[in-house]
Amino acid sequence: MSWLKTIFTWWHGPTFGTWLNTRLSGVEVGRDDQGNVYYRSKKGDRRWVVFSGDVEASRTPPEWHMWLHRQSATPPSETPLPTKTWEKPWLPNPTGSLEAHAPSGSLHASGVRARATGDYEAWRPE
Repeated sequence: MSWLKTIFTWWHGPTFGTWLNTRLSGVEVGRDDQGNVYYRSKKGDRRWVVFSGDVEASRTPPEWHMWLHRQSATPPSETPLPTKTWEKPWLPNPTGSLEAHAPSGSLHASGVRARATGDYEAWRPE
C-alpha cells in the first residue's frame, strides 16, 4: 500500500510523476548535507529538489535556495558560496517541532509563569 502514497501524496516524498520526470529528463547537479538532491532539466530551463525525508521548504539551505530561484547561475556544488566569519551554520526552521524555542512560562517549557504584576485581577464568577 505504500506505493499508493507516491501516486496521491507529495508530503511523504516525490510523487510518481515527479519520480518519472526526474528519471526521464532530470540531471542531478548536487546534494546538500541533509541528503536533498537537486536537479535541472536536460534543456536547463527547470530546476527542482527531491527532499530526503519531510518535504519542507525551510530545509533548503540558502545557497541552494538561491540556485533554485535563479539568483545564481551555477549550483553550489560547482561554485560554493564563500563563508563569512560571522555566519553560523544553517539550521532548518524548528517551528512546530520538539526543537522549537519555548520561553519560560510557556506550556512547552516548564508550564509555570511568573505571577502577574500591576493591576491585574483574575475574574471570578459571582
